Amino acid sequence: MKQNWKPGTMIYPLPAVMISCGSEPSEYNIITVAWVGTLCTNPPMCYISVRPERFSYPIIKKNMEYVINLTTKDMAFATDWCGVNSGKNHHKFEEMKLRPGKASIVNAPIIEESPLCIECRVKEIIALGSHDVFISDVVNILADDKYINPETKAFDMQKANLITYSHGKYYTLGDLIGKFGWSVKKGE
Repeated sequence: MKQNWKPGTMIYPLPAVMISCGSEPSEYNIITVAWVGTLCTNPPMCYISVRPERFSYPIIKKNMEYVINLTTKDMAFATDWCGVNSGKNHHKFEEMKLRPGKASIVNAPIIEESPLCIECRVKEIIALGSHDVFISDVVNILADDKYINPETKAFDMQKANLITYSHGKYYTLGDLIGKFGWSVKKGE
């Protein structure tokens, strides 16, 4: 039997990502976001949802660029810390000993420790209520060589040991249980 609950945000798990923003070092900041996702393949587009009162919000709005940095088990403490502390009071790159790197296309920094950095340019901002959604074009992706399978040239998510966020808790990815199309493929 199922129970009725009040409407809420129960779509979990979600990626736990660190958004890096700022056009020059004195402005650099990191905000941890779980409300992030893919919107379109062609052209490649994604979104992040951010509360307007967050320190990073005006930085992203002014520059209209940011980087989505995937996070790993080794980055879990920094991921959480950057989500519960404000850039108004902390220099997050310094305090978490994360290295800002140069993105290829956008002016926002990448986080060097991240295995995959997705450079984004904001296309539209939509006010929704508690959060505004930044609809963005993906303009480049930087992938760490050590996570690319030399045979398939694919990014190995399991090897990267990525983390997810689910209702207040962080988890690593689980065991592989299938692959796209396996349910209809003959002989498997």
